[in-house]
Amino acid sequence: MQLPSSSLKRSLPLFLLCCSMLVPPAAHAQGHGPEEAEAIEAMENQISRIQEQQLELQKDLMAMRRELAQHRARMHLGHPATTNEVAAREHAFSPHGIEGARQLARNSAMPTPTTAAHHLYPGEVPTPTIGEDTPTYAAIVAHRDEDMVNRLADNNVGPHPRETAGAQATGALGDHGVFHVGPVTVILGGYFDTSAVLENRHVASGTFNYWTAMPFPRDANYHQNNFEGSPRYSRFSLMARANIDSHTTVSGFVETDFGAGAETTNPYESNAYVPRLRQAYLSYDDTLEGTHLLIGQAWSLLTPGRAGIVARQESLPETIESSMLAGQTWTRQWQARYVHELLQHRLWFGLSIENPATIYDTTGFDNNNGSVPLPNGGTATIGANGTGLTEFTTNYSDEIAPDVIGKIAWDPAWGHYEAEGIVRFPHDRVFANGTGHNNTAIAGGGGGSAVLPLIPHKLEIHLAGLAGVGIGRYGSVLLPDVTLNAQGKPKPLPDAQATAGIVAHVNPRIDVYGYYGMQRSGRSYFSSGGSAYGYGNPMSSNAGCAIEMSPLACTASIRSVQEFTVGAWWRFLKGRYGTVEVGTQLAYSRLETWKAIGGAPSTSMSQIFFDFRYLPFQ
Repeated sequence: MQLPSSSLKRSLPLFLLCCSMLVPPAAHAQGHGPEEAEAIEAMENQISRIQEQQLELQKDLMAMRRELAQHRARMHLGHPATTNEVAAREHAFSPHGIEGARQLARNSAMPTPTTAAHHLYPGEVPTPTIGEDTPTYAAIVAHRDEDMVNRLADNNVGPHPRETAGAQATGALGDHGVFHVGPVTVILGGYFDTSAVLENRHVASGTFNYWTAMPFPRDANYHQNNFEGSPRYSRFSLMARANIDSHTTVSGFVETDFGAGAETTNPYESNAYVPRLRQAYLSYDDTLEGTHLLIGQAWSLLTPGRAGIVARQESLPETIESSMLAGQTWTRQWQARYVHELLQHRLWFGLSIENPATIYDTTGFDNNNGSVPLPNGGTATIGANGTGLTEFTTNYSDEIAPDVIGKIAWDPAWGHYEAEGIVRFPHDRVFANGTGHNNTAIAGGGGGSAVLPLIPHKLEIHLAGLAGVGIGRYGSVLLPDVTLNAQGKPKPLPDAQATAGIVAHVNPRIDVYGYYGMQRSGRSYFSSGGSAYGYGNPMSSNAGCAIEMSPLACTASIRSVQEFTVGAWWRFLKGRYGTVEVGTQLAYSRLETWKAIGGAPSTSMSQIFFDFRYLPFQ
């Protein structure tokens, strides 16, 4: 039987090695005559030449393997390929995700991936064997770069579709921009963005909604339209990652944009917005033990997710507005997070200690950079303006302990579900009657979220909510966490926030979405000496809120903010050069206040957003 050429090439070195072992060594020729010794010496020389040829052949074979691997890598990254290869690769990176690629692999008679394929470096294509003509599923998806793509349980939600705005909002990394520095893989991410907003109220916050600044009819800004455009939310990220062993990974991630304004920033000449830190953290992942550690600045553990408890898989609205949505639960802050997973990546437990900050309401009080005089003659100190490397015009609250957050996530065969809780410790110091003492309140709450794949990878419903006391800072509206009682002690305010949305991935190039969001605050107040103190005090004055340029007061403690919004993204260019997309969004927001003297005024705002975005790494 004639062996294939590839099999012959693999068998020849082994055959030569066996022949060399059967030949007696030179030492055995010492007892023979001169002619026999010469014959043996000639045979040894021949064997030596054969061994040299064997080494050369091995070098040639290694070179052929490298060239073939590079050729197949080029095929998988967009160079000419077979129909099955193209279909499988595009399907693997589409919203259908891994399971779709796995099904295509079955239909194309491609082998299913092995466990080893899950531990390849991002961007690395498995070295094929000589004579392998059909690319494997593992070879097609091996250069996907997301940390957990091949490790997550299939919940029919899956990781973010890679080119969606939602994925980009979480800092998801692309398939291009991946290269190696020794054993470390460096992955570039982000996009170039230019967005604009046209609104029927003048709120000078650009495409970032600052709902608490929405004007009432007393303000001239209420009666003016406003247009503003900027590229300041262009985003750039970098990840460095290395495999410690076949199942353990260490990585670092940093992300930035230009969303901060320096004191010299102006809209008349330079528009000199400065870079700001979005995320910067290191993580350690052991998929064998199910242990995941993260420390640094990242999305809070309270932020809803869509798969496991995994960094860069947060479930965020696909909206253009950088404040995302009224009622959205989130912060980005320092944290030390521990996550453990069970049941083959389906059950997740997370615990995080996170950087605290408390938003105080001091309505009716005088507040001098965190020093608040009390009606009884004492003084409450709730914070201090920044100094050194912190912003000296920003007040930093006094804090005694970090926020403590716990979460459970469940990924059955259909949907993603979470339950979470938080405990906080608002803290101040009061000096009265010649003595001082510290005060600490207990605040916190609980909530949950869910992603329901009505049509897997095509149509999703997103639900999330959080309720408690002293948790206003964890909502997009930034309602206050606490106020002060008559003795100057922190008094946590009730708060509730919720979002509901539907997202349709119409096809790989078009997404359509609609959301509703709401955040509400309770009230706490007292009166002393004929003056009204606290949040939502019915003895406060709202008499001037509805009259333009009125000299009367407009206290207007916010009771609730609601937002309704719809929008769409269209990826009209997509290829090896990346993705270019355009988006538009319509939004309507309404603000209600607590009733006081003069009534309960309200205000509203309508907006239309536009966005062009180039994603070179997606």
